[in-house]
Amino acid sequence: MQPNASPIHAAVAEDFAAVDRTILAQLDSRVPLVESIGHYIIESGGKRLRPLLVLLASRALGYDGDRHVTLAALIEFMHTSTLLHDDVVDESSMRRGRKTANVNWGNAPSVLVGDFLYSRSFQMMVEVGSMRVMEILSAATCTIAEGEVLQLTNIGNPDVDEAAYFETIQGKTAMLFEAATHSGAVLAAANADQEMALQLYGRYLGLAFQLTDDLLDYQGDAHTMGKNVGDDLAEGKPTLPLIQAMTCGTPEQAQLIRKAIRKGGLDQLDEVLAIIAETGALDYTRQRAEEMSRRALSQLDVLPHSRYRDTLAELAKLAVDRQA
Repeated sequence: MQPNASPIHAAVAEDFAAVDRTILAQLDSRVPLVESIGHYIIESGGKRLRPLLVLLASRALGYDGDRHVTLAALIEFMHTSTLLHDDVVDESSMRRGRKTANVNWGNAPSVLVGDFLYSRSFQMMVEVGSMRVMEILSAATCTIAEGEVLQLTNIGNPDVDEAAYFETIQGKTAMLFEAATHSGAVLAAANADQEMALQLYGRYLGLAFQLTDDLLDYQGDAHTMGKNVGDDLAEGKPTLPLIQAMTCGTPEQAQLIRKAIRKGGLDQLDEVLAIIAETGALDYTRQRAEEMSRRALSQLDVLPHSRYRDTLAELAKLAVDRQA
C-alpha cells in the first residue's frame, strides 16, 4: 500500500499508518479472489479522504483512544465497496488512471467483492462498540444506496433540475463524507454544537468535492483526472454544468444538450463544450462549489484551535482548488 505523504495527512500520519495496517489485515479472506480484487482497488491510489476525515474529526475534539483507527478503516471499506458497484453500474473502464476491477475480473466478481467489503465494514462497526456510530453509518448506507439508485434513474433524463441534482449528490457522495466526520465526532464524545458542526462540515465538504468533480469532467484531462473528459455526458448524466447550460442557453442550445443527454455518448461533445463555455455554466458550477467550501469552513469555528482543525480547513479549500 502506497504511503500517503501529502501535507493533508501529516497531522495524523501515525494514525493513518495504523489505518493502512488495519485495512490490510481486514482484507484477509479464505477466498483468494476476494483478496486479489480487494487489494487491487484499495491500493489503486486516491487521497483516502473519508478515513482521513474520521481521524481529523476525532483528534480535533481531543480523542486519545484507538477505536478511531477501526472506524476510519471501515469507512474506507464502505467507500471502496461503492466504487466497485459504481464501476459495474456505470460500465466504467478506468478509475484513477488504471483499469477498473470489472474490466480485469468481470462484473460478477466485482459486485460480490463489493458485498464482502460492505459486510466486513459492518463487522468492524461492532468492534468500534458504539451504538450511535452504528446508527449513523447504517443510516448512511441506506442514503448512499438511494442516491445511487436516484442517479441511475436520472440517466438520460434532461428534465433533472438543480434541486434534484443536489439531492442526488447529497446521497451518493456527500453522505459518506458527512458520516465520516459525524461518527468521528460522536466517538470523541462531542457536545451537541460540535457534533452538528462536524456533521455539516462533512456534508458541505462532500458537496464541494462532487461539484468540483462534475466541473472537472468538462475541463480536465484524462492523464490528470484518471478518467476520460466527458465521461458524464457519455453516460447521459445530467450534472450541474449541463443543467445550468440548458437553463441559460438559447432554446436551440438547450435542445442540443437535451438530445445529447438522452442519447449519451460523445458524438456532440464539442458542441456541448462550446455551449457550456458560452453560457458560463462552468463558472456557475465553480461558484456553487466555492459556496459549499465556505459553508464547510464556517462550521469549524466551534472547534478548539489545533493542527487537526487547520487541516480540516485546508481540506475545505482543497475541495475546489484541485485539478483531479
